[in-house]
Amino acid sequence: MKRPPVGSKDENSLETKDEPTSLSHLDEEGHARMVDVGEKQDTRRRAVALARISMRAETLEVIEEGRAKKGDVLAAARIAGIMAAKRTSDLVPLCHPILLTHVSVDLEPHHAPNDGEAEAEIVIRATCESVGPTGVEMEALTAVSVAGLTLYDMCKAIDRGMVIREVMLQEKEGGRSGPWKRG
Repeated sequence: MKRPPVGSKDENSLETKDEPTSLSHLDEEGHARMVDVGEKQDTRRRAVALARISMRAETLEVIEEGRAKKGDVLAAARIAGIMAAKRTSDLVPLCHPILLTHVSVDLEPHHAPNDGEAEAEIVIRATCESVGPTGVEMEALTAVSVAGLTLYDMCKAIDRGMVIREVMLQEKEGGRSGPWKRG
């Protein structure tokens, strides 16, 4: 999928007001920097991210029936996603440490139709909330990513062909740019 150039506006742009002309994590010389949020107003922030992990139908059956050798796959992935959201600033270098007020990770199994072609999948959805000067999009994206990696890790012995895909922000609320929702 071809993406528009950085700084251009498209239907998925988060910028709904006062389109920026530069990337906020770069200084005048193009060096990476952490954005100063000291003067920003605290607002209620919420972000929802989504990812999918596709797998063989047999793998999903093992997960749902609790037969994975490493234990409860869905519980481990849920806890890993929550823990990852809380540690995002340790993983993503220019993220601010954020006091999260809520994190949830939901895992929804989807079975393949009986056509012999399609794979099964688990849809991973994370919701993060806080009250502060900066958003929680990265925390939600980190949560779904690590939950997906945990699913892969716990089942790789039976299905190395699993694919983590479509990691994306679904919606966000709060802040200067206001609400945004994927179309």
